[in-house]
Amino acid sequence: MLDKNKICFITCVTSEMYYEEVLLYLRQLRIPGNMSVEYISIRNAKSMTSGYNKAMKQSNAKYKIYLHQDFFLTNKEAINELMELFQSDVSIGMIGLAGCVRLPASGIWWKAEKCLGMLYHSYVPESICQTIYGQIDNVYSVVQAIDGVFMATQYDLIWREDMFLGWHFYDISQSIEFYRAGYKVVLPKQEKCWGIHATGEKELGIDYRQWRNKFLEEYGLEIL
Repeated sequence: MLDKNKICFITCVTSEMYYEEVLLYLRQLRIPGNMSVEYISIRNAKSMTSGYNKAMKQSNAKYKIYLHQDFFLTNKEAINELMELFQSDVSIGMIGLAGCVRLPASGIWWKAEKCLGMLYHSYVPESICQTIYGQIDNVYSVVQAIDGVFMATQYDLIWREDMFLGWHFYDISQSIEFYRAGYKVVLPKQEKCWGIHATGEKELGIDYRQWRNKFLEEYGLEIL
């Protein structure tokens, strides 16, 4: 049985330096007095889906937060705000920070007609810029897909390890899986940006296109 008073932070780690900084931010968060916290780091994962499945099965926490090793959660009230949202509506399955209301035919969420949420991005040392994808007017907005930098859940669903064997489209596929299971995927209204993604300069590469094609084969009819 899952522990409704427990939160687990889950990260696939390839850089100890980045992860140490992630933990510094996480340990500054304000946690409700009745809740406990655990941190699970997966090393040498074959894929994001396999790493997340392994960690998910290790923890009995009802609330799990999957975050990148280069995402620094700066909003100290994030957990309280997440708990308020989850506990206000049992149909909310997953919460992110950026995403799109409806996926485009390409499956690339940030090219959607309507994107929402915000993130700080750090592309080079000492340089941080805020990306506002779209304003959220209500307490939250329902979206079809969220970015994988930060994904908080209150239900456990298997990540599609059977299909996505790399590091892309694990997040978009999981968004659709939550909808298949009858849950909502939402973005909270951020009064201030919740965190910094120290992404650096990255090329998507040929493997991104490979997994995008795989995604469209499985979910293409559901995003049209």
